Amino acid sequence: MNRFFVRPEDISKDSAAITGEDVKHIARVLRMQSGDKVMLSDGLGYEYVAEIEDISRDRVELRLLDEKLCPAEPKQRITLYQGLPKAGKMEFIIQKCVELGINGIIPVAAERSVVRVKPGEYRAKQARYQRISYEAAKQSGRGIIPHIGELTTFKAADMSAYDLILVAYEDERKTSLKEALRANMKAENIAVIIGPEGGLETGEVECLIDKGGKAVSLGRRILRTETAGMAAVAMILYELEE
Repeated sequence: MNRFFVRPEDISKDSAAITGEDVKHIARVLRMQSGDKVMLSDGLGYEYVAEIEDISRDRVELRLLDEKLCPAEPKQRITLYQGLPKAGKMEFIIQKCVELGINGIIPVAAERSVVRVKPGEYRAKQARYQRISYEAAKQSGRGIIPHIGELTTFKAADMSAYDLILVAYEDERKTSLKEALRANMKAENIAVIIGPEGGLETGEVECLIDKGGKAVSLGRRILRTETAGMAAVAMILYELEE
């Protein structure tokens, strides 16, 4: 069943409306008609089975048939702080982490980031990143559209809201990610820190530990930055998701 996101304000007790680019996709690409059924997500974790009642040029009217919490959403809210990688990799990281179940992604201008982006330049990238998140959320049956945050630094990042802050550090030898998770099985709001291609500077690791972070190893092999975040998210949900 085709899935579409709608704004919460476009859903009432027993009806809903789809607007924007999806209208053209429904009418011209999918060639859907009155009576066809679709799945709607409100971006807040709920999903609805709906039947198309009318398709106009800029709006699709639907009748709601069923409502439930989206089963694809994990209880754990994982936010990835991703050190800016080289061109093209960020899009891949966003797409795959959204598919896996990430709650949000915040790009970080790390000390060893090769790419340097000015705030004005990042705004255009952020809009594209958010669109990638939207498409990946649709494809993977998510109940929310993970937010792609503003560009920040590890020093400026506010980590106060997290139950657990996991700093993936290649020089960590004592604590594995598995051990850290099994010591914090009730953690629900989790931050994952991944450095860029050159890894994290010692000063960045110390800064994150001062903010409550726990340095962890992701295993015996050194992973590329575009692999590390996905691996960490998969490991976390494997250990903690019910």
